[in-house]
Amino acid sequence: MATEMISQTADFLATIPLFSGLQRDEIQKFADLTRERSYPKGSVILFQDDPGDSLFVLRGGRVKVVLIGEDGREVILGVLEPGAHFGELALIDDQPRSAHVIAMEDAQLLVLRREDFRRRVESNASVAWALLTELSRRLRRADVKIGGLVLLDVPGRIARLLLDLSAESGTDAIEKPLTHQTIAQMIGASRETVSRAMKEFQDAGLITVERRKIAVGNRDALEKRSQIRM
Repeated sequence: MATEMISQTADFLATIPLFSGLQRDEIQKFADLTRERSYPKGSVILFQDDPGDSLFVLRGGRVKVVLIGEDGREVILGVLEPGAHFGELALIDDQPRSAHVIAMEDAQLLVLRREDFRRRVESNASVAWALLTELSRRLRRADVKIGGLVLLDVPGRIARLLLDLSAESGTDAIEKPLTHQTIAQMIGASRETVSRAMKEFQDAGLITVERRKIAVGNRDALEKRSQIRM
Protein backbone atom coordinates (compact mmCIF):
# COMPACT_ATOMS: atom_id res chain seq x y z
CA MET A 1 0.00 0.00 0.00
CA ALA A 2 1.38 3.44 -0.93
CA THR A 3 2.72 5.57 1.91
CA GLU A 4 0.08 8.28 1.43
CA MET A 5 -2.74 5.71 1.44
CA ILE A 6 -1.34 4.08 4.58
CA SER A 7 -1.25 7.46 6.30
CA GLN A 8 -4.86 8.21 5.30
CA THR A 9 -5.97 4.79 6.52
CA ALA A 10 -4.11 5.33 9.80
CA ASP A 11 -5.86 8.69 10.24
CA PHE A 12 -9.21 6.92 9.83
CA LEU A 13 -8.33 4.04 12.19
CA ALA A 14 -7.25 6.58 14.82
CA THR A 15 -10.88 7.76 15.05
CA ILE A 16 -12.15 4.27 15.95
CA PRO A 17 -12.25 3.27 19.65
CA LEU A 18 -10.67 -0.12 18.97
CA PHE A 19 -7.51 1.61 17.69
CA SER A 20 -7.68 5.17 19.02
CA GLY A 21 -5.81 4.39 22.24
CA LEU A 22 -2.76 3.04 20.42
CA GLN A 23 0.42 4.87 19.58
CA ARG A 24 0.60 6.31 16.07
CA ASP A 25 3.31 3.89 14.95
CA GLU A 26 1.15 0.94 16.04
CA ILE A 27 -1.84 2.31 14.13
CA GLN A 28 0.40 2.70 11.08
CA LYS A 29 1.29 -0.99 11.30
CA PHE A 30 -2.39 -1.92 11.31
CA ALA A 31 -3.06 0.42 8.40
CA ASP A 32 -0.34 -1.27 6.38
CA LEU A 33 -1.97 -4.67 6.97
CA THR A 34 -5.50 -3.69 5.91
CA ARG A 35 -6.95 -4.13 2.44
CA GLU A 36 -9.89 -2.13 1.10
CA ARG A 37 -12.92 -3.77 -0.48
CA SER A 38 -16.07 -2.32 -2.01
CA TYR A 39 -19.55 -3.86 -1.95
CA PRO A 40 -22.56 -2.60 -3.95
CA LYS A 41 -25.91 -1.94 -2.30
CA GLY A 42 -27.78 -5.16 -1.50
CA SER A 43 -24.75 -7.44 -1.62
CA VAL A 44 -23.99 -9.89 1.17
CA ILE A 45 -20.65 -9.09 2.78
CA LEU A 46 -20.72 -12.02 5.17
CA PHE A 47 -22.95 -15.07 5.37
CA GLN A 48 -23.94 -16.59 8.68
CA ASP A 49 -21.86 -19.73 9.35
CA ASP A 50 -19.07 -18.63 6.98
CA PRO A 51 -15.56 -19.23 8.37
CA GLY A 52 -14.53 -16.25 10.48
CA ASP A 53 -11.10 -15.19 9.32
CA SER A 54 -11.15 -11.37 9.20
CA LEU A 55 -12.08 -8.17 11.00
CA PHE A 56 -14.02 -5.60 8.96
CA VAL A 57 -14.02 -1.83 9.54
CA LEU A 58 -16.71 0.17 7.76
CA ARG A 59 -15.13 3.14 5.99
CA GLY A 60 -18.11 4.33 3.94
CA GLY A 61 -21.78 3.48 3.50
CA ARG A 62 -24.13 1.58 5.82
CA VAL A 63 -24.55 -2.14 6.49
CA LYS A 64 -27.02 -4.18 8.51
CA VAL A 65 -26.32 -7.21 10.68
CA VAL A 66 -29.20 -9.65 10.33
CA LEU A 67 -30.50 -13.08 11.22
CA ILE A 68 -32.79 -14.77 8.69
CA GLY A 69 -35.27 -17.37 9.86
CA GLU A 70 -36.23 -20.52 8.01
CA ASP A 71 -39.41 -18.74 6.91
CA GLY A 72 -37.34 -15.92 5.38
CA ARG A 73 -38.19 -13.43 8.12
CA GLU A 74 -35.36 -10.98 8.71
CA VAL A 75 -34.39 -9.67 12.14
CA ILE A 76 -31.97 -6.73 12.15
CA LEU A 77 -29.49 -6.94 15.01
CA GLY A 78 -27.91 -3.63 14.14
CA VAL A 79 -27.39 -0.96 11.49
CA LEU A 80 -23.73 0.06 11.27
CA GLU A 81 -22.36 3.43 10.15
CA PRO A 82 -18.83 4.42 9.05
CA GLY A 83 -16.35 3.80 11.84
CA ALA A 84 -18.13 0.67 13.06
CA HIS A 85 -16.45 -2.71 12.89
CA PHE A 86 -17.63 -6.31 12.88
CA GLY A 87 -16.17 -9.79 12.81
CA GLU A 88 -14.00 -9.36 15.90
CA LEU A 89 -15.47 -12.39 17.68
CA ALA A 90 -14.02 -14.65 14.99
CA LEU A 91 -10.57 -13.23 15.69
CA ILE A 92 -10.78 -14.72 19.17
CA ASP A 93 -12.67 -18.00 19.04
CA ASP A 94 -12.18 -19.22 15.42
CA GLN A 95 -15.92 -19.90 15.21
CA PRO A 96 -18.11 -19.31 12.11
CA ARG A 97 -19.89 -16.02 11.55
CA SER A 98 -22.90 -15.57 13.83
CA ALA A 99 -25.02 -13.45 11.44
CA HIS A 100 -25.31 -12.13 7.90
CA VAL A 101 -23.95 -8.67 7.08
CA ILE A 102 -25.60 -6.95 4.10
CA ALA A 103 -24.80 -3.63 2.42
CA MET A 104 -27.74 -1.21 2.75
CA GLU A 105 -25.97 1.13 0.32
CA ASP A 106 -22.67 1.07 -1.54
CA ALA A 107 -20.09 0.29 1.13
CA GLN A 108 -16.31 0.50 1.48
CA LEU A 109 -14.61 -1.65 4.08
CA LEU A 110 -11.13 -2.19 5.45
CA VAL A 111 -10.32 -5.86 5.99
CA LEU A 112 -7.76 -7.18 8.46
CA ARG A 113 -6.92 -10.88 8.45
CA ARG A 114 -7.05 -12.86 11.70
CA GLU A 115 -3.39 -13.91 11.51
CA ASP A 116 -2.20 -10.32 11.05
CA PHE A 117 -4.41 -9.05 13.89
CA ARG A 118 -3.25 -11.76 16.27
CA ARG A 119 0.40 -11.00 15.59
CA ARG A 120 -0.19 -7.37 16.52
CA VAL A 121 -2.10 -8.38 19.67
CA GLU A 122 0.72 -10.67 20.76
CA SER A 123 3.26 -7.89 20.29
CA ASN A 124 1.25 -5.15 22.03
CA ALA A 125 -0.99 -5.72 25.05
CA SER A 126 -2.74 -2.38 24.44
CA VAL A 127 -4.43 -3.90 21.41
CA ALA A 128 -5.77 -6.79 23.49
CA TRP A 129 -7.13 -4.41 26.15
CA ALA A 130 -8.79 -2.25 23.49
CA LEU A 131 -10.50 -5.35 22.07
CA LEU A 132 -11.65 -6.48 25.52
CA THR A 133 -13.03 -3.03 26.28
CA GLU A 134 -14.98 -2.97 23.02
CA LEU A 135 -16.38 -6.45 23.55
CA SER A 136 -17.45 -5.52 27.10
CA ARG A 137 -19.24 -2.43 25.78
CA ARG A 138 -21.08 -4.50 23.20
CA LEU A 139 -22.08 -7.12 25.76
CA ARG A 140 -23.57 -4.47 28.05
CA ARG A 141 -25.51 -2.99 25.15
CA ALA A 142 -26.76 -6.44 24.18
CA ASP A 143 -27.96 -7.07 27.75
CA VAL A 144 -29.96 -3.84 27.69
CA LYS A 145 -31.41 -4.64 24.27
CA ILE A 146 -32.43 -8.15 25.26
CA GLY A 147 -34.09 -6.83 28.41
CA GLY A 148 -36.06 -4.32 26.38
CA LEU A 149 -37.21 -6.90 23.85
CA VAL A 150 -38.41 -9.21 26.60
CA LEU A 151 -40.01 -6.72 28.99
CA LEU A 152 -41.20 -3.76 26.88
CA ASP A 153 -44.26 -3.55 24.65
CA VAL A 154 -43.82 -2.43 21.04
CA PRO A 155 -44.21 1.33 21.70
CA GLY A 156 -41.73 0.99 24.56
CA ARG A 157 -39.22 -0.76 22.31
CA ILE A 158 -39.61 1.93 19.67
CA ALA A 159 -39.11 4.66 22.25
CA ARG A 160 -35.96 2.97 23.53
CA LEU A 161 -34.59 2.54 20.01
CA LEU A 162 -35.22 6.18 19.08
CA LEU A 163 -33.56 7.40 22.28
CA ASP A 164 -30.54 5.18 21.67
CA LEU A 165 -30.17 6.39 18.08
CA SER A 166 -30.53 10.00 19.22
CA ALA A 167 -27.79 9.42 21.80
CA GLU A 168 -25.52 8.02 19.10
CA SER A 169 -25.93 11.15 16.98
CA GLY A 170 -25.51 13.46 19.98
CA THR A 171 -28.57 15.54 19.00
CA ASP A 172 -32.34 15.24 18.95
CA ALA A 173 -32.13 14.39 15.25
CA ILE A 174 -31.69 10.73 14.28
CA GLU A 175 -29.13 10.61 11.51
CA LYS A 176 -29.82 7.07 10.36
CA PRO A 177 -32.56 6.95 7.70
CA LEU A 178 -35.15 4.56 9.12
CA THR A 179 -38.22 3.12 7.44
CA HIS A 180 -41.02 1.62 9.52
CA GLN A 181 -40.06 -1.77 8.07
CA THR A 182 -36.47 -1.38 9.28
CA ILE A 183 -37.64 -0.37 12.76
CA ALA A 184 -39.96 -3.38 12.82
CA GLN A 185 -37.10 -5.71 11.92
CA MET A 186 -34.90 -4.16 14.61
CA ILE A 187 -37.38 -4.60 17.46
CA GLY A 188 -39.17 -7.81 16.43
CA ALA A 189 -42.58 -6.39 15.53
CA SER A 190 -44.83 -6.02 12.50
CA ARG A 191 -44.55 -2.97 10.26
CA GLU A 192 -48.24 -2.19 10.82
CA THR A 193 -47.80 -2.09 14.60
CA VAL A 194 -44.75 0.14 14.25
CA SER A 195 -46.62 2.51 11.92
CA ARG A 196 -49.47 2.88 14.42
CA ALA A 197 -47.11 3.57 17.31
CA MET A 198 -45.06 6.07 15.29
CA LYS A 199 -48.24 7.95 14.35
CA GLU A 200 -49.28 8.05 18.00
CA PHE A 201 -45.84 9.36 18.98
CA GLN A 202 -46.02 12.01 16.26
CA ASP A 203 -49.58 13.09 17.14
CA ALA A 204 -48.58 13.40 20.80
CA GLY A 205 -45.49 15.46 19.98
CA LEU A 206 -43.02 12.83 21.21
CA ILE A 207 -41.29 12.85 17.82
CA THR A 208 -41.26 14.96 14.68
CA VAL A 209 -40.90 13.60 11.16
CA GLU A 210 -39.89 15.80 8.25
CA ARG A 211 -38.86 14.44 4.87
CA ARG A 212 -38.53 10.99 6.45
CA LYS A 213 -36.08 12.34 9.04
CA ILE A 214 -37.05 11.51 12.63
CA ALA A 215 -36.21 13.79 15.58
CA VAL A 216 -36.99 13.54 19.28
CA GLY A 217 -39.67 16.09 20.16
CA ASN A 218 -40.29 15.30 23.84
CA ARG A 219 -37.38 13.42 25.38
CA ASP A 220 -38.90 13.15 28.86
CA ALA A 221 -42.07 11.58 27.51
CA LEU A 222 -40.07 9.12 25.38
CA GLU A 223 -37.92 8.23 28.39
CA LYS A 224 -41.05 7.55 30.43
CA ARG A 225 -42.52 5.45 27.62
CA SER A 226 -39.33 3.37 27.36
CA GLN A 227 -39.23 2.43 31.03
CA ILE A 228 -39.87 -1.17 31.96
CA ARG A 229 -43.10 -1.54 33.93
CA MET A 230 -42.84 -4.22 36.58
